[in-house]
Amino acid sequence: MSTAQQTGQGRRLIFRETGKPGEVLEVDRFDLDEPAEGEVLVKILAAPINPADLNTIEGTYGVKPPLPATPGIEGFGVVEKSGSADFQTGDRVIFLYRAGTWATHTTVKAEVLFKVPAEIDPLQAAMLKVNPATAWRLLHDFGTLGGDDWVVQNAGNSAVSRCVIQLARDLGIRLISFVRKTDQIPELQKLGAEHVYLDDAEGHAAAKNLLGGENAAVAFNSVGGDSALALMKLLRENGTHVTYGAMGRRPLTVPNGLLIFRNLNIRGLWVTKWLEHAETGEVHALYQNLAERVTAGKIVQPVDSTHALEHFQHALDRLEAADRDGKVLFSGI
Repeated sequence: MSTAQQTGQGRRLIFRETGKPGEVLEVDRFDLDEPAEGEVLVKILAAPINPADLNTIEGTYGVKPPLPATPGIEGFGVVEKSGSADFQTGDRVIFLYRAGTWATHTTVKAEVLFKVPAEIDPLQAAMLKVNPATAWRLLHDFGTLGGDDWVVQNAGNSAVSRCVIQLARDLGIRLISFVRKTDQIPELQKLGAEHVYLDDAEGHAAAKNLLGGENAAVAFNSVGGDSALALMKLLRENGTHVTYGAMGRRPLTVPNGLLIFRNLNIRGLWVTKWLEHAETGEVHALYQNLAERVTAGKIVQPVDSTHALEHFQHALDRLEAADRDGKVLFSGI
C-alpha cells in the first residue's frame, strides 16, 4: 500500500516457514491502512480451508508465496473502504485471485474483486471461486457435450464433483459418478445424480452395462491410480481424460493400448491457470453466471463447521475428523 494512514487493527494467520499447518501457523495483528487509489479494504466474513491452502503452507503447491505469508485462496467479504470507483462501501465481494483471506481484513487492488448479489449466502459465496468454476470449466473446456454424450467422474462426493452433478443436472448432461462408500449414494442422488456406483470392479461393470457400448466422451479424475485407470477404460475412441486433482496421491498410469487403439486425449485442468489467461470479460461472465446459480440455491456446497481465526487448530483438527461432512471455514459471522 502506498499510504500509511491507519484505520484500526486486524488479525490474520501467517506462516513464516513452510511445514505442517498446525505447527507453523500463528495469529498476527496488523494495522489497517487507508486504501490507496485503485485499492479496496475488505472485511472478510468467511474463507474456506482448501487442500491448496494446506499444500501452500506445506510448501508442496504449484504457487510458493514470499514468506511470511497469509494463506487463503478464496473468500467472501464486505467493502469497508474503497479507493476505486468500481466498488462502494457495503458491496459484497469475492476474491478472484489469491489475496490472503485467512484474515479479518485485507486490502487488494480492485481487479482482484468481483461483486456478488447482496442476498447471496455468505458461506456459499466464500466457496464460489474454486469448486463451481472448476466444475464449469470441466464441463465446457473439453469439447461440446450434447444430450447423447456421457461423462464419468471419480470422487463423486468431493466438492468439485458435487458441483459437476448440480451443473450437469441443469445443463442436461448425462453423468456417472463413482464414490468410495455406499452411504454417500443417497445424498448425491438428492443433488440430482441419477447414476452413482461404488468405485470398484462391480461398480465399473454396472457403469459399463449402463453405457451399453456407447462409452463416455469425457472423464474427470481427481484421484489417480487405479481409479483413474478405471475411468479411462470407460472412454470411447478419441475420448478425453481430464485430471484436476490427486487425492489418492498415486500417479496416472496410461496403458499403451488405450493410447494406440482408442487415441485418448490426456489433459489437465487448474482453474488458477485459466484465471491467469482468460479475458476479464469471460471471467466476469462466468462468475456472474455462477453467483446467480449459488444465490438461487442451484449450486450448494455442504458446510461442516465454521471457526474463528484464533481457533485454527480446532479447524485443522476438524479437517481430519472421520465424521466431517462438508467444508471447514474460518468465519467472523
